[in-house]
Amino acid sequence: MKTLFDRLKAAAPEEWLAYTEHPFVRALRDGSLPESCFRHYLAQDYLFLIHFARAQGLAAYKADGLEDIRQAAAGLTAIIDVEMGLHVEFSARWGLSESDMAAEEEDAATMAYSRYVLEKGLQGDLLDLRVALAPCIVGYAEIGAGLAADPATVMDGNPYREWIEMYSSEDYQQVARAEVAGLDGLMERRGGEARFESLAAVFRQATRLEAAFWDSGLGVRP
Repeated sequence: MKTLFDRLKAAAPEEWLAYTEHPFVRALRDGSLPESCFRHYLAQDYLFLIHFARAQGLAAYKADGLEDIRQAAAGLTAIIDVEMGLHVEFSARWGLSESDMAAEEEDAATMAYSRYVLEKGLQGDLLDLRVALAPCIVGYAEIGAGLAADPATVMDGNPYREWIEMYSSEDYQQVARAEVAGLDGLMERRGGEARFESLAAVFRQATRLEAAFWDSGLGVRP
């Protein structure tokens, strides 16, 4: 049986391809991405993570059962106590301090995606919020695994090898699998087929905004 995530992805084939095979991703594959673009991406990703933490707090508020509250609390703790630290440590190797990233102005693409996620969470329920986040959480796992498995990916001498290894790692793949399973559980408790089309619309829009985030990394402005 297909997971909810598989069904959502199948309902957004063009958007998903534009996101996961974006020129930014292809440039990570062969190491041709200009370093200035990657540093810009890292700073914007730091700002996005702050809003991601807010979304996890909202998920706890929107939850109506202890299991969902625990999941949201664990996600929030992971972001602020682990992921932010790893991001700061990683970015420092690219010449970016935490104060540098915190002082960056949010791009329109960063603002659009982060506020869209929060809006869906405020407007809808926990399932709407998790679907809006799914292209980010699960999409990075798919991109990382795809790059790691692709024979065309250059690893030796690739300045982005560590990024590829991070998102293709078993630790991150486990995070993505847990998110997919969590979506299925929420759909069972809160969903039903009548909701699928509206959830697919949320997923498509979130995926388009993820592609726009890559555009921003390449210096493409809306």
